[in-house]
Amino acid sequence: MPLVSIITPSFNQAAYLEQTMLSVLNQDYPQIEYIVIDGASTDGCVEIIKKHENKLAYWVSEKDAGQADAINKGFAKATGEIIAWLNSDDYYLSGAVSAAVKAFEENSDVVLVYGNMLSVDENGNTFNALNYSQLTLEDLLCFQIIGQPAVFMRRAALEKAGGLNLAFHFMLDHHLWIRVAQQGKILRVNQTWAAARHHAEAKNRAKAAEFGREAFRILDWAKTEPSLASALSRVSNRATAAAHRVDARYLLDGNQPAAAISAWMKALFIHPPAALKRMNILVSSVLNLFGLGIFREAILQIKIKTRR
Repeated sequence: MPLVSIITPSFNQAAYLEQTMLSVLNQDYPQIEYIVIDGASTDGCVEIIKKHENKLAYWVSEKDAGQADAINKGFAKATGEIIAWLNSDDYYLSGAVSAAVKAFEENSDVVLVYGNMLSVDENGNTFNALNYSQLTLEDLLCFQIIGQPAVFMRRAALEKAGGLNLAFHFMLDHHLWIRVAQQGKILRVNQTWAAARHHAEAKNRAKAAEFGREAFRILDWAKTEPSLASALSRVSNRATAAAHRVDARYLLDGNQPAAAISAWMKALFIHPPAALKRMNILVSSVLNLFGLGIFREAILQIKIKTRR
């Protein structure tokens, strides 16, 4: 049975950390190497880690250079054939690790597998179910996003890709998926493996506008990579429009509806199908612009209630 290394980067997320850790420690797969890298938290995270330290392969609490640095530290300590990371406010669902291992064992040419993912609020109430499709390298270049908590990688492919780039802070995972996907096939498994938590302190809420900027940086980087030239040339307009669409989505989350509408319109002008695929971004932005965002929140609350 292959060893699976899982890294949790942690920094002042004591409200959620124990649930994250238990979701790893309570998996039914017996060969898990669990590593926790804490960034010198001051809110009780260290006490939670110590509570479970006898089940950890390694842990440390020290200052670091951010999330990517913490995860890379974990990668350096990991010895498993399969590697993943789980942020300290997200959690796995039962059987996720076993299912990922099974997918790798049945597909020897696959370097990355991913499942579906739930979106939950501060209290763990599900408000969305993200069911992904089978993606290609070209899709990743066009910013088809995979939920990071539901991703597992082969160690060999990760090492060739080179780990996380410390220059990225918001779309660091997507940048890595593109580089890993250059090493071999990626595979979607139609099972729900993890939950991503959305709360006021999370990056996807607190610094939403930064995500769009990094999408364009990833696109600029891809244009300089000879190994991506062929794939990018086939989807150039779609990729550029998709970067604007990503920008629009996060500007909306960052409560900048006018800027979100502008970004969405740029996507429409460059490659209409890419924009129209997320027509909901335009509708929500218009509602927010005219002070009708309450309707969007009402829909969200309905989703939460119906999924309880």
